[in-house]
Amino acid sequence: MGLLRPYIRKYGKPFAVAICFLMCEALADLLLPTIMSRIIDDGVANRDLDMVYRLGGLMLLVTAGGALAATMRNLIASRVSQRFGADLRRDLFRKIQSFSFPSLDKFERPSLMTRLTNDVTQIQNFVNGLMRIFVKAPLLCLGGLIMAVNLNPRLSVVLLVVVPIVALLIVLNMRVGFPLFARVQKSLDRINGTTREYLSGVRVVKAFNRYGQETEKFDSANQEYRKRSLAAARVMSVFSPSVMLTVNFGIAAIIWLGGRRVDAGHMQVGHIIAFIQYMTQILFSLLMISWVFNMFVRAKASAERIGEVFAENGAMERAPASAEETEGRAGRAGETAKIEFDRVSFAYPGGSGEPALREVSFVCRAGETVGIIGSTGSGKSTLISLIPRFYDSASGTIRVDGVDVRAMDPRRLRESIAVVPQQSILFTGTIEQNIRWGKEDASVAEIEQAARIAQAEEFILGLPDRYEARLGQRGVNLSGGQKQRLSIARALIRRPDILILDDSTSAVDTATESRIKEGLRKYAEGITCLIIAQRITSVIDADRIVVMDDGRVAGIGTHEELLRGCRSYQEIYRSQIGKEARADVPASS
Repeated sequence: MGLLRPYIRKYGKPFAVAICFLMCEALADLLLPTIMSRIIDDGVANRDLDMVYRLGGLMLLVTAGGALAATMRNLIASRVSQRFGADLRRDLFRKIQSFSFPSLDKFERPSLMTRLTNDVTQIQNFVNGLMRIFVKAPLLCLGGLIMAVNLNPRLSVVLLVVVPIVALLIVLNMRVGFPLFARVQKSLDRINGTTREYLSGVRVVKAFNRYGQETEKFDSANQEYRKRSLAAARVMSVFSPSVMLTVNFGIAAIIWLGGRRVDAGHMQVGHIIAFIQYMTQILFSLLMISWVFNMFVRAKASAERIGEVFAENGAMERAPASAEETEGRAGRAGETAKIEFDRVSFAYPGGSGEPALREVSFVCRAGETVGIIGSTGSGKSTLISLIPRFYDSASGTIRVDGVDVRAMDPRRLRESIAVVPQQSILFTGTIEQNIRWGKEDASVAEIEQAARIAQAEEFILGLPDRYEARLGQRGVNLSGGQKQRLSIARALIRRPDILILDDSTSAVDTATESRIKEGLRKYAEGITCLIIAQRITSVIDADRIVVMDDGRVAGIGTHEELLRGCRSYQEIYRSQIGKEARADVPASS
């Protein structure tokens, strides 16, 4: 539970106040049996009504004081536990936000969701219980033992047998229960993952009529969760009755021994009643302690899972920049960014081990538009993901304005870059809010200009609420082409030094794509632009084209140069433009 230490420091004082009220409540509970014993033995037995009234009034005052303390404790416990849960959830979310892509790849997305929700709730419930029952139960148990021994030492021999047996049961419960609840949480991860996968691909499921297969997959995860939950519940179901049985045997022994001592004249009836009440309190506290350990086992499993996230060193490390690099950057301050790839190789962590990029070298000059084309799996998207440091290269160097990107602050580096990814990701909110993601303080005129250049203005103005039209999660109420155009507008409004378009017009018709490219030439003049594309028409008029093939650079040049000297480019051109183009393409030497 080491991750709780910062929160203990923050909420230590109100927690201590809650414990003080809890101790007052426990003290009131412990005093009541002794007062009742005196009422029976001194008041009722002697027919002294004055004493009955006095001690009865004292019982009412003690009960009222205990109720007031319990109310204050509940209020403080609820406030502290809710704030603690909110802080832990916020800090965990911030930690996840700081993760690099390799760190994110270590944790499955559904697992992170479970840790952020269910696991935090388990720990929050445990903290709440600490201030309600978890501390009160041991106090009642210990206090009941002390009061019982003080009341009648001989009868307390029964407790010497009962308490060690219950303690042993608690230890066994912890040792068996913890691994079971850890497996339950993993099963919950699988259910979340299956549900998330189905909801993300619901259109594909419906298109291919795969309801049965998805239902079977969910049923498999659901049955696994049921079986593991039942296994954990069986252990818990055996434990609590075992404690009850042990303590009830103790109560029966006290009644039998106490009855014999009353008959012999060595003990009063009130003592037996008080002793049974203390035994009942001890029973209650031991049952609560068993429940405490059930909660502790769950919370411990959740705390370890959350601790794994906090322990992950997910932030991108910065390499020291050399003096030459620093001078180079200073000398080019205010100029458009230049990008250099110098013998860059890369393989995805945890993948097959095969490099996705091999010895890639080329230069994208400041203000230049460079197209990157190649077959599927040739490494195009991987290449551009290294520029904003989504991943770091395994070997080689990537420089922006002469500075190794690994020596730059990732936040500042990414502020100078705008990326339009392959999959257009939009967020719940209005169209205006989604475009404004690129620049928070953008004016209405800037938003409209960006939408106009991205060819999104026409369909936006056709909506009833125009720029105030609300989008569903991931923009589900828009077509693929509309989402791509909004993503382009979001990138353009930023006016970045480097603009990366990763196959961002694949869902747009060629006429619309031509208008977008024409608008980009004017709006993004002077911006270093990288265009990744499958279609050769998307990069044909770029200043230079980089041809990727199996993670390597197969050719660099203009369209005409590549048609004359690059076999890979020629094959792409022929396959896309058609057989009639064969006569225009010179044979490769």
